[in-house]
Formats: sequence, structure tokens, C-alpha cells
Amino acid sequence: MSMLETIDLKSGYEHAEVLHGINLKVIEKECTVLLGPNGAGKSTLLKTIFGILKPISGRVSFRGKEINGAKPKEVVRLGISYVPQGAEVFHNMTVEENLKLGGYALDDKLALNKNLERVYELFPRLKERRNQKAGFLSGGERQMLAIARGLMTQPSLLMLDEPSIGLDIGKQNIVIETLKKLKEAGITILLVEQNTKIVSDVCDKVYIINGGRIKYEGEKEILFQREKLATLFFGEIVT
Repeated sequence: MSMLETIDLKSGYEHAEVLHGINLKVIEKECTVLLGPNGAGKSTLLKTIFGILKPISGRVSFRGKEINGAKPKEVVRLGISYVPQGAEVFHNMTVEENLKLGGYALDDKLALNKNLERVYELFPRLKERRNQKAGFLSGGERQMLAIARGLMTQPSLLMLDEPSIGLDIGKQNIVIETLKKLKEAGITILLVEQNTKIVSDVCDKVYIINGGRIKYEGEKEILFQREKLATLFFGEIVT
């Protein structure tokens, strides 16, 4: 069943159109991955879905309800959470203080504490470090914390923008471990990621976007077809 859908979505910045009619479906309890070169429009798409950017035209639908023009706080209340690229944690605050900030949209303190315990069940490593300043975590653990903070509103859909960026292989493995736990917990994921190892381990469906347009929609087998993948990213190579 489709949880999120964009229909002929156009969006951009000021008077510059970046997305030129995006049609995308995210199926419940699956991990849908957006691939594409830098500047292709991947982050613009997530920001438009989340309400940071307003669509120029087209529609964004979540659980059958049109959410065009909704503000980010309203989108959060509907059940969507967004962890942007390079998401920072507050280094001088403890792990638990960072997580509680993630529940800013919750008015119910009981729900906040319940979600905190749920996050700790998913990520025992964060529970072990709950009273530790976030600045003392490793890069991979800080990214885990940023993702966990995005879960504090108990979203149905979690959108992640390049969670492995800037991490070495060891820390990337923490991201893979984190994403696998999210899938096991039944959380629907829309993931922007360039690391094909992470993508191949966790994704169910792949979209490739280039020049603000969808160039491919299908199964993850495309990740292992290097020549076709390169053409989708960079166009035909003339020799």
C-alpha cells in the first residue's frame, strides 16, 4: 500500500525550478531509495515533501491526504520525520537531552517518555550513553543519535538525507546497522544515499533522479549494472 505519493511535483527555489514533474510512490514498511548525482534535486524533493519548500505545482499525498503547503510542524504531526543531510547534534548536551529535543512537537509528556524508551529499545548503545555529552560520541554514533532524534515523534515515515556522508567505512557500518533496525521495527523509510553498499543492504525500491526528473524506477538490481547506472547518472558517454 502506498503511504506517500508525489504527482507531477514541481518545486525549487525562488524563481528557479529544480524538480520538473516528479512522480514517486513510497510503499508502507519498505525502504525507498533516491539516487542521483549532486544537484539532481534529491534534497529539494525531501524539503518539498516536508513543507520547507512550497511546490510550484503538482501534489504531495500522505496516506491519501493532500499535504501541499502544510508547515513542517503540521507534517510532523501527520507522521513524517526528516533528518537532513549533515544533521548535527548538540555537542554540549547529553544524549538524552538531544533526544528529548526531537520530541518538540509532542504536547504529552507521557508520550515523550514512552517514545524515549522505544528509541532506547531500538538503540541500546544510546541508552548506555544517555548521560554522556553528545560531543564525545563517535561520528557514527552521532549519526545514530540524529536518526534516533528523528524517531522521537514516532513517525510512520522517516526521511533521511545522506546519513553516511563524511563517515569512514567503520562508521558507515553503524548507519547500515541503524537502518536495518528501523526496517525490522516496521518503519517506512525514504532514503537519499550515494553509498551503494548501504543502499543494496536495506532498500526495496530504487528511484534515480537526474536534472530534476526521474530517470529510473524499479528494483535494486540496477545497483549492480555499472554501465547502465553510470549512464543514468551521467548520460551517454561519447568516445
